[in-house]
Amino acid sequence: MMKFRFRRQGADPQREKLKQELFAFNKTVEHGFPNQPSALAFDPELRIMAIGTRSGAVKIYGTPGVEFTGLHPDTATITQIHFLPGQGRLLTLLDDSSLHLWEIVHHSGCAHLEEVLSFQLPSRPGFDSASGLPGLTRITVVLLVTAGDMAALGTEGSSVFFLDVPTLTLLEGQTLGPDEVLRSVPDDYRCGKSLGPVESLQGHLRDPTKILIGYSRGLLVIWNQAAQCADRVFLGNQQLESLCWERSGSTLVSSHSDGSYAVWSVDAGGSLATQPTVATMPYGPFPCKAINKILWRNCESGDHFIIFSGGMPRASYGDRHCVSVLRAETLVTLDFTSRIIDFFTVHSTRPEDEFDEPQALAVLLEEELVVLDLQTPGWPSVPGPYLAPLHSSAITCSAHVANVPAKLWARIVSAGEQQSPQPASSTLRWPITGGRNLAQEPSQRGLLLTGHEDGTVRFWDASGVALRPLYKLSTAGLFQTDCEHADSLAQATEDDWPPFRKVGCFDPYSDDPRLGVQKVVLCKYTARMVVAGTAGQVLVLELSDTPSEKTVSVSSVDLLQDREGFTWKGHERLSPCTGPLPWPAGFQPRVLVQCLPPAAVTAVTLHAEWSLVAFGTSHGFGLFDYQRKTPVLARCTLHPNDSLAMEGPLSRVKSLKKSLRQSFRRIRKSRVSGKKRAANANSKLQEANAQLAEQACPHDVEMTPVQRRIEPRSADDSLSGVVRCLYFADTFLRDAVHHGPTMWAGTNSGSVFAYALEVPTAAAGGEKQPERAVEAVLGKEVQLMHRAPVVAIAVLDGRGRPLPEPYEASRDLAQAPDMQGGHAVLIASEEQFKVFTLPKVSAKTKFKLTAHEGCRVRKVALATFASVACEDYAETCLACLTNLGDVHVFSVPGLRPQVHYPCIRKEDISGIASCVLTRHGQGEGKGSQGFYLISPSEFERFSLSARNITEPLCSLDVSWPQDSAHASHRLRESPKLSQANGTPGIILAPQSHDGSPDPICSKRSDIQELPEAMLSPMSVDSATSADTTLDTTGDVTVEDVKDFLGKARTIQLPATLLGAGTNGPWPLHVGPTCPARVWAWYLAELWGGLRAVLPMGSWPPPRPGATGRGQLGLPAHTTSHSTHHPSQLPL
Repeated sequence: MMKFRFRRQGADPQREKLKQELFAFNKTVEHGFPNQPSALAFDPELRIMAIGTRSGAVKIYGTPGVEFTGLHPDTATITQIHFLPGQGRLLTLLDDSSLHLWEIVHHSGCAHLEEVLSFQLPSRPGFDSASGLPGLTRITVVLLVTAGDMAALGTEGSSVFFLDVPTLTLLEGQTLGPDEVLRSVPDDYRCGKSLGPVESLQGHLRDPTKILIGYSRGLLVIWNQAAQCADRVFLGNQQLESLCWERSGSTLVSSHSDGSYAVWSVDAGGSLATQPTVATMPYGPFPCKAINKILWRNCESGDHFIIFSGGMPRASYGDRHCVSVLRAETLVTLDFTSRIIDFFTVHSTRPEDEFDEPQALAVLLEEELVVLDLQTPGWPSVPGPYLAPLHSSAITCSAHVANVPAKLWARIVSAGEQQSPQPASSTLRWPITGGRNLAQEPSQRGLLLTGHEDGTVRFWDASGVALRPLYKLSTAGLFQTDCEHADSLAQATEDDWPPFRKVGCFDPYSDDPRLGVQKVVLCKYTARMVVAGTAGQVLVLELSDTPSEKTVSVSSVDLLQDREGFTWKGHERLSPCTGPLPWPAGFQPRVLVQCLPPAAVTAVTLHAEWSLVAFGTSHGFGLFDYQRKTPVLARCTLHPNDSLAMEGPLSRVKSLKKSLRQSFRRIRKSRVSGKKRAANANSKLQEANAQLAEQACPHDVEMTPVQRRIEPRSADDSLSGVVRCLYFADTFLRDAVHHGPTMWAGTNSGSVFAYALEVPTAAAGGEKQPERAVEAVLGKEVQLMHRAPVVAIAVLDGRGRPLPEPYEASRDLAQAPDMQGGHAVLIASEEQFKVFTLPKVSAKTKFKLTAHEGCRVRKVALATFASVACEDYAETCLACLTNLGDVHVFSVPGLRPQVHYPCIRKEDISGIASCVLTRHGQGEGKGSQGFYLISPSEFERFSLSARNITEPLCSLDVSWPQDSAHASHRLRESPKLSQANGTPGIILAPQSHDGSPDPICSKRSDIQELPEAMLSPMSVDSATSADTTLDTTGDVTVEDVKDFLGKARTIQLPATLLGAGTNGPWPLHVGPTCPARVWAWYLAELWGGLRAVLPMGSWPPPRPGATGRGQLGLPAHTTSHSTHHPSQLPL
């Protein structure tokens, strides 16, 4: 008899609509410090900062919440960034000598960054660009002159090119070659040597016609661009590294490769200077490294700042990364732990001001950003609201806490402020304050906790776009380590020369790898916390508002339970300090539980209402009562063949013999199973039946996907006893009438252990009765068929909803669970999700993810998704991340697939392992979000909810000169027009020269695209126009239109085309990024206007081979009915 596969009905349209209202995948914002920064810039007028990276990313920061991100089409290193002051535009230089113009544009009231033009400097004449000498035209330095309308490009070939910035075209006849400069140099200085690459270009603040040019050989020239001659020449003989022109223009300072800097006087008599006024080597006389960059900033008090990087003695401190700050007789050598990329000062740039008066110094390092207050004595660091280095010590784990109570939030913030108090005299706030954050203040606070390799836990404000550091907890003080010796050595060298001062918090070195934090759990209602580490240490901490001195109770739990034949070969346990220890305000340890053997903790959970903490390692799991400070349970989960579990994560010893044996066993097993499958004699008949079934089924019926065959895992696989998850629940385990506390544990071999707990009721004072102890009795034990690792366990109430967190129901913070109907337990393994009824533990429903999708589960979270259309409607779903980087969402408890999205690249193993899926509470922010590491220093944030999205919503007030061709650069065709944040159709909301919004554009700022009927060429008919066929005399080609559009600015739309409710003409900026229908309408209107004002055949000139309207991309039957006045046309 012919067998057909089970067929199910197709998708329900109503359900599909509901899915769109519940689920939506968006990658919203990147938290943390940019990975591998390579360039830095600051706009003093808009108070925004830009950072470029080696991967070609451009990130702009302003006030907290104001962030813009762009990405170059090609992966190349950004070597320089230059802002066009006050215009919201910037110029980037890549290592392939290409220039890119970026602009912050506004759409629907919000701004984003997009690339508008690119430019590649042509190769040297006479050489082929592919095989010639590309180094001769490689751009080494860029200078923006004359309010950003022109740029000077210094090259390796000693030439200086001049570029028109709005159009990114070279200005003909203005190139400054080395021969013109050498005419002003004495013959004995030439000596047949070249000037070398152009190392620096500096502009005069008050006279934009003068440019200071520094060549690598050491020659300095003040070039007068207006007179095309050299005003002053300085004959330096030391290899040049950097230049800085003093504000008044009377002094310039140069830094050199030998660690020296020289001060030159511009006002001295004569046009030729052979010797500097002052030449010094700050850290000499022994050989020093080069001073890579130097700044000179004068003050109203009469003295000045000299700030430079490098210059350290080569033999003794050549490996240090230092920035030196010198004012009068005060010298401070800022010692950083990572390489210096660039730095700038925040000072006055208005030409009418006489002094710089620097307020702050910002130093971009390879791993962090440091800002110093230059107005406060001692020059203290200014804490940043964002860009904090997440990886100051390597991140080992992370957790998210949603809907934090306001009281707990205030206590954590207060503890963090006490950790880093600011000087009373310091009044400087974060100096980068540009833009406006348009996002609403979050109604709920979210915490992101990160555990680190050095034993610290850092608390971050994850409520909005800016990830702000709040508090740092250190657990290293509880143990005896070698860090005290290192601190004493650091203090002994403070009085030596140079006067080093440690700055920054990036510290990649760990005193002891056993301090690493593996798991973090926080109870937001009781301010209790559990931190578990690499050496089996489990700390229970409480939040205290005042410093204290206390002794920490230490207990041990033997998870092997005196089993014979097991010997721990891994690291030793950490030795705790004895006696009372001082603890600052914040989280203070109360109990230390040491697991034996001291293996890394793989799972931990906390139930503050029962005062219980459960923990698991590769050997087993334990239960501890931290109120009575006594162990309750210890269970060993080791298999007799789990030898790898005895070696520990830090051991390099592996059994080669056993690994080879296991490999051969797998090969033999796969061959046997393959022969069995091949031995099926009826395979051809089954294939024919399947084809008949496919032909017989209707097209609107969805076929059940074919399941993959999953081989069961061997029971003697290594590390099968690793505890993967732990869970507390108040549910029915013994019978269907009485419910009570339970603890669940899942292992790597697919085993699930369920224990019934006897927890004494709390006394009136809130403490447990001392005469009774917590008891644990094994109630159920489940073994999954395929022995797949258990990733998560959750109990569902009678309504199919997950049980609330501790204290949520008792304090009326969440809806009480349904304890009348039958409960169920959801067990998520790496291969499938399965729901069992309680207390019988019989299978109810399941979904085989590996069999259907060919992937394995890595992360799981139960979340509530709220509808966008209806505020009162929400669904609880199961979200999971797979080893392929996809996110799947399933209904609960039915386990029906809802949506799935590609999220992380499957090759990004560290990103998948670091992912955290959030579970939002019952507050306003419903829906799951996620965080994962895209680099060691950056978290990518994504959202699965259509309603709850955290993304940058900001604007920037920019001003463009009225005479600048702001729109014209959009009309040129660029070979690279890849937009980082989408391709806009119409650009709105520019401002006039005085900074006020354009009245016409601001009135239409909410319009993005023209309606379909309005943009069609066939819908331009008016009552007064005649239906005449367009004459094709004087054919127009696409090239002619492009040439014409290169000079055009705007076109006025008639009021009749704007629809009801609009008044007057509307300017439309037309460029290559417009939709095709906009171009079609524009060309039709343009041709009709030209026919109305130009004589027949006068424009464009006839072209050989022209075929009429087809070259415009317009239908041959299209007619044009123009209502323009000739004065409105862009001629």
